[in-house]
Amino acid sequence: MSKNKKHDSEERVEGNPAPEFVESDQGMAADAPSDAHAGEASGQAREQLEVAEARIVVLEAEVSSLKDQYLRKLADYENFRKRMFRDKEDAVQYANTQILTDLVGVVDNFDRAVQSSETSRDFQSLHDGVDMIRKSLLGLLESKYGLSRFDSMGTLFDPNMHEAVMSERGDCKEPVIVEEFVKGYKLRDRVLRSAKVKVCMPAEEAAESTGSEDTTHVEQA
Repeated sequence: MSKNKKHDSEERVEGNPAPEFVESDQGMAADAPSDAHAGEASGQAREQLEVAEARIVVLEAEVSSLKDQYLRKLADYENFRKRMFRDKEDAVQYANTQILTDLVGVVDNFDRAVQSSETSRDFQSLHDGVDMIRKSLLGLLESKYGLSRFDSMGTLFDPNMHEAVMSERGDCKEPVIVEEFVKGYKLRDRVLRSAKVKVCMPAEEAAESTGSEDTTHVEQA
């Protein structure tokens, strides 16, 4: 009977395939999806790399374009700056072109007056010619350039417009101009040159009487 049991156990062993082979097949089946996933990840990485390389090419082209634009703008700015300096120098050097052109015409008139006087030897004609040129010049300067003369005789002394070179005491309450040595000029509303004048100051007697009254008042106090 023991022999039969032994035989039956051997038959059971022989009837079942080795479990090792079955487990090995299952392991291969489990490894197959892992390889597919690795291949898919590798493909995605390649795609991302290609996208990144394409993006780098685009950015490099953009950087090159911006650099070119910057260099052009810089060159334009340098040219503009040089042109501004050149225009400024020209403006300073030739700022008086217009007025000098007009004054050359006045000089021509003086030349004609001198030539005429040498021929005719007529003082009155020379005087009239010079006076006409003077009036013409003053009119030109006033109408075209805003230059005008102002009279000071008999007006109150104004330090903003007058320069007192002489003074005297007189019967007046405020400083008054009694003589004008050099005319004053204005350029529009600004004094271009002060007039040189002689000023009549209030009499000393009035100043002394005022001072004595003040002294007496102080002593009584």
